[in-house]
Parts: sequence; structure tokens; C-alpha cells
Amino acid sequence: MDPLETAVKVGLFFIPFLFALCFHEFAHGFVAKMRGDNTAEMMGRLTMNPMAHVDWVGTVALPIMAILFGLPLFGWAKPVPVNPRNLKDPKNDMFWVALAGPLSNILLFFVGLLAFGLSFHFWGQAVNAPINQMLITFLFINLILAFFNLLPLHPLDGGKVIQRFIPFTWNRWLEDHQYHLNIGLLLLILSGGFHYLAKPLYGIVQSSMSFVIAAGGGA
Repeated sequence: MDPLETAVKVGLFFIPFLFALCFHEFAHGFVAKMRGDNTAEMMGRLTMNPMAHVDWVGTVALPIMAILFGLPLFGWAKPVPVNPRNLKDPKNDMFWVALAGPLSNILLFFVGLLAFGLSFHFWGQAVNAPINQMLITFLFINLILAFFNLLPLHPLDGGKVIQRFIPFTWNRWLEDHQYHLNIGLLLLILSGGFHYLAKPLYGIVQSSMSFVIAAGGGA
């Protein structure tokens, strides 16, 4: 693959991935501010500027290596800082702050679906056009990010979401064993096992694309 093709391949995957991660972290900070904690804003994290959220290993190095070598796309951004003591109702507000990240990716999924429908309408059957390829990648990435982050494990958002509903002792067990659980999760991703868990999401994306194409009068 020549350098131009490589750059295009990286761009088609990395740009949607970076935008989805930044919006995810921005959503955490935005909801935290709405509930009384402006820590993220004071630390310059209430922004869509990628440089504020980039972790050079998790946001750049690992995802680009995964794209280039055909490995499972995996990465993270720097977590947005939240001080629960500043929140109006810490227990309930932390639930919403945590849930804001996955919900933001679901929102982006629907925005991307609308954009795909408009793109397909104006470019006809050119599904392989770069803009459509990027939008399709955008749909997959956002749905997978939402699903992945809702897994009930610390330090994922799902761990903070579920702690609102489970006994304290159960949550303490999850916190005490998060290292081992995360090692298991990492092995699941690297082995390709997560791909099988996420298979229904691929079906949702395909069905959603078919729906918007049909709704727009496409073949």
C-alpha cells in the first residue's frame, strides 16, 4: 500500500474515532457542569479541541497501529475530571454524568445516520465514496463505543451507572477486582472475542442504513 492509500485508510477510520471520543468526554464534562461541578471547565476539558482529550498512547498510537495492521480498533481518551462533592445530588448526578458519555455516542449515531441518508441521496449508489465510507465507520464506532462503555465494569461508565442500582458490597467487589476484570476485558478484545459480542451492533448498523436508503427512495 502506497503512502497516499495508507493516509486515506488511517484518516477514514481515525477521524471518526477521534471525534467520537472527544464528544464522549465533552458530554461528561458538560453534564457535570450542568449539575454543579465545573472542574472539567476549569481544567480546559470542556471543549471539542482534540488536544485537550488526547492520550498519546490510547488515542493515537494504539488506534493507528490497529488500523494499519488490521487489529481490533481499541483506544481511549483522557478521562474528564469530575468532583462528586461539587454536584447537587452526588449519587444521582454521577449516574447522569457517567451515562452522558454513552448517550452522546448514541446521539452521534443518529446524527451520522441522517448524514449518511443525505449523502446517499445526493451521491446515489456511491456507497464506496470516501464520505460514505467515513460515515459508515462513524456509525459503527459510535455504536460500539456506547455499548463498550456501558459494560458494568470500573472504570468504564457502566460501572458508575450500575452502582446506582446495586448493593454497596457488590459495587465494592467490582472496584476491588477492577484490575483483573479489565485484564480479562483486554484479552477478550485482543483475542477477537469482543467482535462476537458486538455482532448484533453490526446488524443494527446495516439495518439502519438499509432503512434510511429505503426511506430516501434508494434501491
